Amino acid sequence: MDVSIVIVNWNTREILRNCLASIYTQAADGIGFEVIVVDNASGDDSGAMVKKEFPEVVLIQNIINKGFAAANNQGIVVSHGRYVLLLNSDTIVLKDALTSAVAFADRNPEAAAVGCRVLNPDRSLQQTCFMFPSILNMILSTTYLYKLFPRSRFFGRERMSWWDRSDVREVDVVTGCFMMVRREAIDKVGVMDERFFMYGEETDWCCRFKKAGYKVLFTPFTGIIHYGGQSTRQAATRMIFFNKGGTLLFLKKHKGYFAYALACLLTALFLFLRVPYWLIRALASSNNRRSEHLKRAWTYIMGGFYAIAGGSGLYTAR
Repeated sequence: MDVSIVIVNWNTREILRNCLASIYTQAADGIGFEVIVVDNASGDDSGAMVKKEFPEVVLIQNIINKGFAAANNQGIVVSHGRYVLLLNSDTIVLKDALTSAVAFADRNPEAAAVGCRVLNPDRSLQQTCFMFPSILNMILSTTYLYKLFPRSRFFGRERMSWWDRSDVREVDVVTGCFMMVRREAIDKVGVMDERFFMYGEETDWCCRFKKAGYKVLFTPFTGIIHYGGQSTRQAATRMIFFNKGGTLLFLKKHKGYFAYALACLLTALFLFLRVPYWLIRALASSNNRRSEHLKRAWTYIMGGFYAIAGGSGLYTAR
């Protein structure tokens, strides 16, 4: 078995169908593979679709949403491949992508994790791969100057927005929508940290791989189409908590108390500064949109207080 493909699903039945079809019709010629779908208590009959249309898939159905890290760990535990590929359900795997990724990983045994070229549906490039969180990167991200100066190696450092993803490169983090991980490295450092409900888990994993002496590599010689946000948009307000909380938990775990405390204050400032914007939008909106904007403002208020209190409320929210 060359590669075990683990797909975590939450209410994305139709795009999950397309993802699975892309794997079985064109993406895995010449390699031994298995597909494991972990369904996080979907309410759209995703599990029934998988059972009916893809009976060869190993299906794990949770009765509650366990989160991205925990669900991936469930798939990893029952997998058999030399490599484990974490693949988002909202992706289309392009021709030869899996065979190319396996061949690249075989040629680079020092790599614990391999990421690939990720495209938008219109085939434009998505800026995957990024640097580890830091206080400097948090400050630069808050200013949004990376959007004004995307080619700047300073302002665009966290997202590496200056890089066109056209060459093989060692990076800090490869994005979890396509992340091929060496079994040997998993056995050495362990599975994902389940305290990360969603966001930050792949960042933490890559950091642990690097601390264990491995590399994290990006290759442009393979690719997927990634629609993005198909699950997260269904719970957009909670995703704000998980996103910020994941960063805080990473800093607490890997950068020490001072960096964590400062990051909590910066996160609170970031969230509180967004409150007036959403309150103004609520006042200017029609009645049917007003409650939505007020809810978003309240989310930022609560998130700010969670951050001031130490941040745990952001990454433990359910």
